[in-house]
Amino acid sequence: MKGSQTKPKGTVRHVQLSAITALCFSLMACSSNYQMSNDLKEQRITGKSPEQWTQQLVSNPDVLRSKSVFEELNNPQLKELVEKALLNNLSLQQQAFDVKIKEQSLIATGTNVWPSLNAEFSGQRGESSSADSPSTSYTAGLSLRYELDVWQKLSDTNKQENLQYMAEQAFYTEATQALISNVILSWLDVIEANQLLELYKQRVQNSEQSLSIIDSGYQQGLNSALDVYLARNELNSERSRLALQVSNKATAIRVLERLIGEYPSASLLINADIPVFTNDVELGIPSELIKNKPSLQASWYQLMATDAALAFAHKERFPDFVLTGTLSDSASKLSDVFSTSAFAWGLVGKITAPLFDAGRLKANEKAAELRLQQAEKSYIEDVYDSFEDIENALSLQVSLVKRYATTYEAMENAMAAEQLAFEQYQSGLVTYTTVLDAQGRSFDAQTSLIQIKKQRATNRVQLQQLLGHSFSNSNSLKTTDDGNND
Repeated sequence: MKGSQTKPKGTVRHVQLSAITALCFSLMACSSNYQMSNDLKEQRITGKSPEQWTQQLVSNPDVLRSKSVFEELNNPQLKELVEKALLNNLSLQQQAFDVKIKEQSLIATGTNVWPSLNAEFSGQRGESSSADSPSTSYTAGLSLRYELDVWQKLSDTNKQENLQYMAEQAFYTEATQALISNVILSWLDVIEANQLLELYKQRVQNSEQSLSIIDSGYQQGLNSALDVYLARNELNSERSRLALQVSNKATAIRVLERLIGEYPSASLLINADIPVFTNDVELGIPSELIKNKPSLQASWYQLMATDAALAFAHKERFPDFVLTGTLSDSASKLSDVFSTSAFAWGLVGKITAPLFDAGRLKANEKAAELRLQQAEKSYIEDVYDSFEDIENALSLQVSLVKRYATTYEAMENAMAAEQLAFEQYQSGLVTYTTVLDAQGRSFDAQTSLIQIKKQRATNRVQLQQLLGHSFSNSNSLKTTDDGNND
């Protein structure tokens, strides 16, 4: 029509290209700002930690502090047991394989950003209605595929796998420290069982001596038959308690033998006393725990991996840019396929973008966002669980120190009362039931002292682990390197 103007085709293509380019840059800007930065997330979460622990072990700054129980124990046998456990414990070895498996998964994921090249070969034989005889054809070639990581989507996948690998390494470190702690605790259990067994043996000997004295007095008409029956009953009770303790000791030794990777024969000999730690563990501040404790580091890496998974789910809704190339040749004879130079080649650039998927990608992104929120709550819960465990351990440590002092004094009084009661019984001043009551109090006090002493040492070891202080750096312990040893 006259007077109308037709826009040149080149101008139309230019406008379309500019629109697509602008859309791509806007999507790239959106995707680059989609993930929450590590610093921002960590600042938001660690800001919830208190400035100091509510319970302090000491108020005197001149009191010596120790980061390692090995510095105070200084026991060669314990060091040897720990080294055996680190080399032979089956659970730790399984954890090491988890690290190696995750490492291989990381390597496999990292290959997504590289081109893939495949060799192809096919043979075909067939017959058509127009041909007199069947025909044969062979095809050989190479195919290349490369996806352009325009939106950093593949990089997000690699980042997610890398964070999960770092989390697995942190879990392995936590498992290593937990194993060392469990070996020490089992070692303390065996020592406690030894001391209780010796106490029960002494109680049996005392009961046998008491029965002999009382029975002799009964034969002389000085004691009643009731006293003899009570003494025999006491002896049988002590023998029953001794038999049970023999079994308890064997069980404790078997637990320790399994930890160090040996057969549970209950033949391991432990000759040591329950330690009384004179130095206080270095507490630090709560915010340091978040960076020092391996299990919290693992929880943090898992949280950031979930964040990377959300970014990937978001970018799944963007177009994909893929380059494919082929190089092939066909021939009727197999030998001609590799000898001819008449290869055919092709190079294709392809852009695919989701237009309609009934809301699948949007739902996946929303689910990833919800999983991120869930992971954040889980991480905060892990942090507060660690805070709670430490606060409880600190309170218990203070309590055990006081209980040990009072129980020790009670034991001395009970043992003096036991001896005095038996002397007064022989003098006819008190009945034998008074002697039995005094013996029971003395026995309970001695038993409680051993148990509280062990509880105090146990809590001290557990406190070091809860605070994230490493055991393995002490006295040059031989440890595996994050599961990378075969």
